[in-house]
Amino acid sequence: MMFRLICTLLAAAALAGCATRGPAGLDLDTSVKAVSQSSRVRSIVLHYTTVDDARSMQLLSKGKVSAHYLVNESGRAYRLVDEDRAAWHAGASSWYGNVAMNSTSIGIEIVNPGWTEGEDGKPLWHAYNERQMRALTILLRDIMQRHGIAPENIVGHSDIAPQRKVDPGPLFPWKALAAAGIGRWYDETGAAAHLARLQVEGTPDAAWFQKQLQRLGYASPQDGTLDRATINTLAAFQMHYRPALHDGQPDAETAAIMLAML
Repeated sequence: MMFRLICTLLAAAALAGCATRGPAGLDLDTSVKAVSQSSRVRSIVLHYTTVDDARSMQLLSKGKVSAHYLVNESGRAYRLVDEDRAAWHAGASSWYGNVAMNSTSIGIEIVNPGWTEGEDGKPLWHAYNERQMRALTILLRDIMQRHGIAPENIVGHSDIAPQRKVDPGPLFPWKALAAAGIGRWYDETGAAAHLARLQVEGTPDAAWFQKQLQRLGYASPQDGTLDRATINTLAAFQMHYRPALHDGQPDAETAAIMLAML
């Protein structure tokens, strides 16, 4: 009898605790949770830092930019911003029409130089190491599962801001991540079939490419003109899905890849 009384008192105390959480003077009851809800996080945006471990940590923890996570060169991951808060990593950007990317995404910075100028004056891109990719794969899988993030919403900074950003660059292993169940890729067999057909029929016009870019999430002009903004957006798409050639030109292979993503 005494045991039952103690249990009853403990249960009542627990409920009372739920009813009095919150600012002083507010009777706030948190004992009931609505079933109709979802995570505020809709996407994950990947970046490279362009600087070394120490400078990356300094900039992202003390500077005017930040990210939720930093993965250094040894594969150690740091949480710099809690996931329920906005990190300042996306800037002016858009993905599937969503322009509030800082508020609805998780940003992950990876220590990598990006590119340096080669002897021929062309960009020399730097690869990501295995330790970083192992840590990133574990981190991405965990975030995806907890927030229910769709594959197409795991993107690079260049995907959401193609007019001003190129990270994480053409050497980022998007295809390998997709093979591990992380991110979006295309049906390569289907792309080959589409390419064979397009090589006979011809490459679609600029307006077609603009519509496809928009369908696939990119903020692209829709005026039918192959202007600099469209070229930059095409280059971002190519850097993600056909990194061997990302010149922003509307060719048959790019069109085939887009069709294979239907």
